[in-house]
Parts: sequence; C-alpha cells; structure tokens
Amino acid sequence: MAKRLKPEEMVAKLRQADVLVSQGQSVADAIRALGVSEVTDYRWRKECSGPKLDQVQRIKELEAENARLRKVIACLTLD
Repeated sequence: MAKRLKPEEMVAKLRQADVLVSQGQSVADAIRALGVSEVTDYRWRKECSGPKLDQVQRIKELEAENARLRKVIACLTLD
C-alpha cells in the first residue's frame, strides 16, 4: 500500500506537475514522471481546489466578528 502524503506534499507534487506541463509535457506524462496516477492527480486537485462553501461562509462570519470587535476596541480606547 502506498504511503499517504501530507497536504503540503500533495500541493508540492501538483505544482511540480504544473511546471512540467508548462514546459510542454502532457499532463499524463508529467504526473507519471512524479509517480502519481491520473486518478490520484484528479483527487488531489479536487481536494486542494480551494475553500468549500461552508468555509467561505465561516470566513465571512469571522470577518464580520472581527469588524465588530475592532469597533468595540476603538470605542473602549477612546474612553
């Protein structure tokens, strides 16, 4: 059984594959050169594609809370 890579290692391999593709290799050749299957490449890209909807909503909530807390701090420091 193959070892499971850490997220940082996955991203590094995906970047290496992108560099090889930008140098003219096909995607299949690039990922094969890195020792990754096409299925694994697809799965990694899906996992690392960006924030999910619930993460975006959570970020917006945290930004709103930060803004509210900054206003509270500003009011308290003026007193």
